[in-house]
Amino acid sequence: MDDIPRIADRLEEKQARELNPLVLAYIGDAVHTLYVRTKVSRNATCKADKLHKSVTSQVKAEAQARNLEEIRHLFYEDEEDIFLRARNSRQHSVAKNASIADYKAATGYEAVIGYLYLCGRYERLNFLLSYMPPVKD
Repeated sequence: MDDIPRIADRLEEKQARELNPLVLAYIGDAVHTLYVRTKVSRNATCKADKLHKSVTSQVKAEAQARNLEEIRHLFYEDEEDIFLRARNSRQHSVAKNASIADYKAATGYEAVIGYLYLCGRYERLNFLLSYMPPVKD
């Protein structure tokens, strides 16, 4: 199932790799959230507040760090490089409800998602996101 929206103007992989990894994470956060919202909403019969709680439990740093553990061994070399750059970036914000390790791992996870999205590698993105635990509505 393809739950990734398409963008008209893809970046060349070289261009995407040259972006600040925290910008990639910013984009990746939005893509990941939309992916989860789409999956949760697909057959939902509950109210919006329950949907919101379900989505929030999937997109928080702790959950993203767990997802990363499931897929990191599948990363290609370029994806691993993006992950490491983002995880090791000096971040100006702090985690509110997550450990520093989970927050940094989640930032790397989001950067890989953002990178794949901006490059238009939707099939690969769907493949990696399909390793997420089943979403409950």
